[in-house]
Amino acid sequence: VTAPDAPNFKVIVEETYNQSIRRICSIKKPIIAAVNGVAAGAGANIALACDITLAAKTAKFIQSFINIGLVPDTGGSFTLPRAIGKQKAAALMMSGDKVNAEEAEHMGMIYKCVEDADGLQEAIHFTERISMMPSKSIGYIKQMLKASERNNLQQQLDLEKELQKKAAASYDHKEGVNAFFEKRKPVYKGE
Repeated sequence: VTAPDAPNFKVIVEETYNQSIRRICSIKKPIIAAVNGVAAGAGANIALACDITLAAKTAKFIQSFINIGLVPDTGGSFTLPRAIGKQKAAALMMSGDKVNAEEAEHMGMIYKCVEDADGLQEAIHFTERISMMPSKSIGYIKQMLKASERNNLQQQLDLEKELQKKAAASYDHKEGVNAFFEKRKPVYKGE
């Protein structure tokens, strides 16, 4: 029996969280997260779905679903084992143990643990740096990483060859090579 005011999980999970995860994973631009507190349950899994996640030293990640008799959602059972391995993912999901940012970085759950005072600024700086890179190539990298989750080695090699050919034909590649030989900073256009 469910309480009359119980949340409608079908609506919450499908229309809110899953829709967000699909967008994060399908958009060609990199999604960079900055975590500065407790990322629990869906919040942790949204951070894990992002392409690059930085976290303040005092941040914590918790697969808290088990603590209230639920199972991971928001793509957590997909992203976490791929990031840290099945054994660690199973242990975190089944125990509800907290993982601090330093542990999360060490186990490959996040990109980087940063000082609390510098966290947001470092994430902004990193984002600005990435935004100056060739965006077409970044989109191809994101596509390759996503495909690597299901491809065998030969399929991945074929995809790399295909996307390398496209990248090599881009304005940004030509600009990068010219800037290198001219000893100047490249100005990429995403073309």
